[in-house]
Amino acid sequence: MNEESTIVRIAAKGDGVTADGRHVAGAAPSDVLRADGSLEHGPHHATPPCRHFGTCGACQLQHCDDQTLANFVRDRVLHAAQSQGLEPKVVAAPAMSPPHSRRRASLRAINGGGRPLIGFTQAGSHKVVDMRECHVLLPDLFATMEALRGYFAKLKGRYSIGIEMTKVDQGVDLGLTGFTPEGLDQTEDLLDFCRDRKLARLTLDYGFGAEGFWEPEPVTVTLGGTLVAFPSGAFLQATDHGEAALVGAAQEWLAGSAQVADLFAGLGTFALSLSGVNKVMAAEADLAAITALRTAANRGGLPVEALHRDLFRNPMRADELASLDGVVLDPPRAGARAQVEQVAQSSVERVVYISCNPSSWARDAVQLKEAGYRLVELRPVGQFRWSTHVELASLFLKD
Repeated sequence: MNEESTIVRIAAKGDGVTADGRHVAGAAPSDVLRADGSLEHGPHHATPPCRHFGTCGACQLQHCDDQTLANFVRDRVLHAAQSQGLEPKVVAAPAMSPPHSRRRASLRAINGGGRPLIGFTQAGSHKVVDMRECHVLLPDLFATMEALRGYFAKLKGRYSIGIEMTKVDQGVDLGLTGFTPEGLDQTEDLLDFCRDRKLARLTLDYGFGAEGFWEPEPVTVTLGGTLVAFPSGAFLQATDHGEAALVGAAQEWLAGSAQVADLFAGLGTFALSLSGVNKVMAAEADLAAITALRTAANRGGLPVEALHRDLFRNPMRADELASLDGVVLDPPRAGARAQVEQVAQSSVERVVYISCNPSSWARDAVQLKEAGYRLVELRPVGQFRWSTHVELASLFLKD
């Protein structure tokens, strides 16, 4: 029989880990795993604030206190770096987004025995949690979800409806997939719903792409103080707080740069925030996003050159980067191996790499290290509170 053992850390998927390497679900650092397999809670074990914790797949760490959450975010990032032989000179304190701050969410609604069930899916399952409270979503998003419950309650038969919600300048941008209203009554009820909720926009997608149903005025988001048209389904950082932390790092590290590139630029989260002091070349594969960025920059007379370019298939080459003294990279979770290879071969002095996946970031960072770049600073960011999802900002300097 095993002896008592103390939980010393949280593993990447949220389990507690003992000093001898045993994984314990639902355990926090300082908890004690008794010889009989039971768990004695320690000072870092918190009472989960949400009744759905343990069932809902959105949160894995509500049983941990704030210190443990911050340590988890920092350690995930630092261990990813060290696993590839990268030793940052500075590791900043993690920037942790507060509760009730997430401004975008993907939910699902189904007919559960004559009543709508709406929420995130269960961990490791396609089953829908009938979400009656949520401590991560902005109140406006949760209120919209609750209002949808009333509309869906009138629907007959089986349904499975995808729900995308994003907080934009005008309110809540709502997208429904797998649903279109049938007949005049459902259509009028849906229009009333949009008016009553003062939705910024409603799009419907029944398998042929999102189509506009309601949009009283053009939907925008404000990035770097600039209004940008928001295409339905476009990417936006999960919280205002997280965006500010990531953008602040890029602004600080590239201050004074004459010309920079924003690669995987999206709508211009970084390009528009840097444009006040730099000339920015922004490249992005999503045509709707880069068009929105180009239009916003042109309207504001900002020094941003927006390029429609697939950087996975056609990365910006080293010779194209030769005139730049700074680069921002913010690729998807898979990383940017081909693009980083070209950056590594270039003469660019400063590379700011933003990532939502410490593992792919560390793999890419090795290429920079081998090309003579030093990892100067790491800034861990916990936008997805109580989740094992971790983000980071990093600064590399060319020796």
